[in-house]
Amino acid sequence: MKKATSLLFLVLFSTLQAQNELPQDYFQNPLNVPIVLAGTFGELRSNHFHSGLDIKTQQREGLEVNASAEGYISRIKIQHYGYGKALYVQHPNGYTTVYGHLQKLAPKLKEYLRKNQYQKESYEIELFPEPGELKVEKGELIAYSGNTGGSGGPHLHFEIRDAAQRPMNAQMFGLDVADSRKPIIEGLYAYPIGDDAHINNSQERQKLRLIPQNDGSYTTPEVEACGEIGFGISTVDQQDMAYNHNGVYRIEADMNGDQVFEIDFDKFSFSETRHLNQLIDYEYYANNRNRVQKLFRDPGNPLSIYGNLESEGKLHIKDSLDYQYTIRVTDFKGNEKLVRIPIKGQVSDNIKKRETLETDFLASADNGLSAKGNIMDVYIPGGSLYKDAYLDINFTEDMVEVHKDDIPLHKSFTIGFDVSEYPAEEREQLFIARLSDNGKPIYNSTRKKGNRFTTGTRTFGKYFIAKDTVAPKVAPINFYDGQWISNIETLKVRISDDLSGIDAYRATVNGKFILMEYEYKNNTLTHYFSDNVVSETESDLKVIVTDNVGNTTTYTAKFYRK
Repeated sequence: MKKATSLLFLVLFSTLQAQNELPQDYFQNPLNVPIVLAGTFGELRSNHFHSGLDIKTQQREGLEVNASAEGYISRIKIQHYGYGKALYVQHPNGYTTVYGHLQKLAPKLKEYLRKNQYQKESYEIELFPEPGELKVEKGELIAYSGNTGGSGGPHLHFEIRDAAQRPMNAQMFGLDVADSRKPIIEGLYAYPIGDDAHINNSQERQKLRLIPQNDGSYTTPEVEACGEIGFGISTVDQQDMAYNHNGVYRIEADMNGDQVFEIDFDKFSFSETRHLNQLIDYEYYANNRNRVQKLFRDPGNPLSIYGNLESEGKLHIKDSLDYQYTIRVTDFKGNEKLVRIPIKGQVSDNIKKRETLETDFLASADNGLSAKGNIMDVYIPGGSLYKDAYLDINFTEDMVEVHKDDIPLHKSFTIGFDVSEYPAEEREQLFIARLSDNGKPIYNSTRKKGNRFTTGTRTFGKYFIAKDTVAPKVAPINFYDGQWISNIETLKVRISDDLSGIDAYRATVNGKFILMEYEYKNNTLTHYFSDNVVSETESDLKVIVTDNVGNTTTYTAKFYRK
């Protein structure tokens, strides 16, 4: 035990020393307001870990965003989704900072961006300026905060990446976040893992009752178990001045005083982020929309965020022995919450067996699966599943149901349809759709080759051929046909499509391309007259919008401006 304690001390000392070697005063707060977080680093999101800090902007847009350290703009990426408008700054010490969901760029950067957007005649663009071409000083204004891309509200997404472009926890670099609150334990679960394992006379997942203690910790009723078992926890953290349920920093577990599990949200690589679906109980999430982190590692899980794992975090409970399992959840400021679970080794003769699904379709994690119906087929390649699984696949006359979305997929599988029964002139308006839970078709990118349509997807569910015959809608927002609009700064148009979705748009004035920024969250296209491309008094506006199957709407209007 003494040797194990010494080893643990050395590991902790080495970890702290490594963190202390990171520059602590190099990066500054990119905003001129205190850091209050809407999202933490490593937070569990859909199919990925959150790669930065989401810094609140006081529920508004337009706050000044400053370079966190000196360097140069190494990348500018403008997209409809994802980070929206984003800047990347390369620093002399090898790190990169990222600023996402921006409203607009600072004047010199905006001028550089607009020049390239007009050259490409595209709002979406990715640029890689030459090193030193766009230098910035520490604290220099580089942008204004916004709500562009996949943002759920105004905030700044801020990242620090290492030389290998792996995102790191920015708090490790000395950025201070006020946090005096302990993590919150929302739920605790026990898992029989081995074939003969059982917990409280059952082989099914067990939700454990949390009993609050006077010191703020929790305990549970005694767990009777035998065989190989594990635990899972649903936990969040709240920082000061915020009600957001954010991610925690570290989870540790020990058995009878010896550490058996550790996970730390310090750093990860984008190549591994989808393996989050192996960290969580995906089936429970699919049915309950609550992410439970498993405190044991499944075979083949390559996540680098695990620390010490004794027996992969799995516990081997023997009959007639008593155990004390303790979970420690910690935020970055060291506030912690403990859960103590007493375990009694007890063989049971009256066990509720786990429900198992057996079908004609056994998908191998290594080799995948092929299945074929009358006009439909399914191909799941090796490497798509994390482990072997029986799948419930049903072919009907016009739909294929490929299991349900309670098994995670790492790689896409292919669904194919024979569309020879449809007249050739109709096929342009057809696409492969997934049926949503509320019964609406969701467009899937569809490859069309002769009589065969295919789509790739990483979501199990119901798929069928849908038809979209209705063109997008286009309507003016802040002007009308024939209006004088000398006193407005922007030209706004609303676009929408009721089925397959918007694919492309293009706007011109008097035959000349004008840039319009697309914000999908409110279906608007916006042109800024400050671009100085609309110079004539009388202007003919044309906006062409196309959906994902080629239906097109052309909107025209005349306006006057001095």
